[in-house]
Amino acid sequence: MSAQPHEYAASYVADDPEIALKYAIQHHQGDRVQIVEGVIEPLSPSWDHENAADLIREQIGPSLSKLDCRAGSGNLDLPGSSNWYVPDLAIVPRELAKGGGALVPDQTLLIVEITSDSNGDTDRIVKRRRYAEYGAPLYLLVDRQERTCTLYAAPGPLGYTKVDGPHPFGTSLALPEPFGLELDTSDF
Repeated sequence: MSAQPHEYAASYVADDPEIALKYAIQHHQGDRVQIVEGVIEPLSPSWDHENAADLIREQIGPSLSKLDCRAGSGNLDLPGSSNWYVPDLAIVPRELAKGGGALVPDQTLLIVEITSDSNGDTDRIVKRRRYAEYGAPLYLLVDRQERTCTLYAAPGPLGYTKVDGPHPFGTSLALPEPFGLELDTSDF
């Protein structure tokens, strides 16, 4: 895990498309947006989507104090790519949550993405591959269309090497250390 939040300098070189695109969305007024493989996507989660995120946050909550962590949906930069993600939920060390800038996936303890009808394949395929490539130690995919949860672990440049699932909603899913808890998926 890197020690400091990732931040760009105040200025950028206009002929660097990655930096220019990321600068533009950071200074965008209005709704939150993310960049997935160079495409700007607006974020507008539904209430049932938010419900699933809150259920996970509530169950992980007691662990957050012990781990000195925070849960949220802050910006994740993937340097060297045209990607700037806003996960549905990420667990990060408290000291990094205070930095104000974007973090990179290897600074998280857990990233959760919850699929929507409009972008389920992005979470299932693209983000899973990119989170592994950028070292996110745990990636939990809550697939509302398939009604399953899958936990990915042991990231590498070619993807995650450990997969637990898919488990149908209603079965518990073991979150390994540092969490060490059974996630109840019955109300997702």
